Amino acid sequence: MIAVVDYGGGNLGSLTSALARRRAEFVVTSDPLEVARADAAILPGDGAFGATMDALRERGLDGAVRSTIDAGKPFLGICVGMQVLYERSDEFGEHAGLGAFAGVVSRFVSAPRIPHMGWNQLDVLRDHPFVRGLGAQPYAYFLHSYRAPVDAQTLAATEHGERFAAIVARDNVMATQFHPEKSQATGAILLDNFIALCL
Repeated sequence: MIAVVDYGGGNLGSLTSALARRRAEFVVTSDPLEVARADAAILPGDGAFGATMDALRERGLDGAVRSTIDAGKPFLGICVGMQVLYERSDEFGEHAGLGAFAGVVSRFVSAPRIPHMGWNQLDVLRDHPFVRGLGAQPYAYFLHSYRAPVDAQTLAATEHGERFAAIVARDNVMATQFHPEKSQATGAILLDNFIALCL
């Protein structure tokens, strides 16, 4: 069973529709115990870093997310759900994240426009079960104004005036800056790969 973490935000409708089309076993929950008991979890994203972290803490879901990660269960973060997995962000002030990934999420400096919205190409940098079958330069759908650095955790990078991490992974934790549930063929492959890892 996959727990889709409901913290009062996030793009739940299109994500749960995508999971249902794949006949994945999942539950949408704001109960920390249910998240911790699940075999895997997805943290969807929509909104600001600080507000998302506040919402997770208020519901006790920050601890449940950490427990899931620490237990070695497959975990997927999407958009701001990826960003809060980092150590901190400077979005509207300094905010501490969950610390699953090293680094700081910060605002674009040299992007041609902000937010970065629409389709953009991914540069897949290394192999990993999560990105298997994507090909070298697939396209994905983005909507964000802040980005994480490209480093050893990066599976795929994207250019938008500057290079940033589009897909990251460390051990059992995977994350995408873009929305796989809105990214057509690319997103379908990633969701299928994640579900396969859950099994």
